[in-house]
Amino acid sequence: MHIFLGLAPRRLGKADLVLTDEDLAEADAAHPGWSPAGWSIDGAARVLALLSCAKNRPFAERFKDLRRTADMAELIALYRGLPLYPEPETLHFEVGEGLRSNIKAVFEAISHQNPYPRDHFDEHRWNHMILKALFVGSRLSPIIGLKERANPELARILVDFAQERWAAGRPLADEHWISVGPFRNDPAIKATLETAIAEGKLTEEALQ
Repeated sequence: MHIFLGLAPRRLGKADLVLTDEDLAEADAAHPGWSPAGWSIDGAARVLALLSCAKNRPFAERFKDLRRTADMAELIALYRGLPLYPEPETLHFEVGEGLRSNIKAVFEAISHQNPYPRDHFDEHRWNHMILKALFVGSRLSPIIGLKERANPELARILVDFAQERWAAGRPLADEHWISVGPFRNDPAIKATLETAIAEGKLTEEALQ
């Protein structure tokens, strides 16, 4: 398996997958929220190989073994495949290792266009992922479930972060408020939001 992961780009190339609307619809039907859009041929082959290899070991052990020796491109492929793997509940530790990565592309392989966090993270890990996205300058809107997994604690975290940005004279994109809007009347943040709107730092539309 290690040899295949290394040879995949040389034998198959690194071109992007060419997908039709029907392909994307079938992917979403197979697992709601999953899309291989943006995947490369070699990355897709790596995921397929992992899914097809001999099942004489627990899946989490095989995944861990591959992750420990993977290069960046291999890590990205392995983590993009999370929605498709069996026994997803056994992968929490390995996913945590990916979230701690200092490589933004690896972090985004888990956090962007990937329904695994939406489906399997508890509230603490979900909120931690959103906070890390802010600190590494990663966009929030590609995170699947951003509105569905909104929670009061996350709304407060995002408002605190916004106050720090405003104090530094830095603006915020509207996507920052997707997880805040449902809790705009929370007593812990309501006054701050109303003041920000009155001062022109925030719009009503961003909270809708």
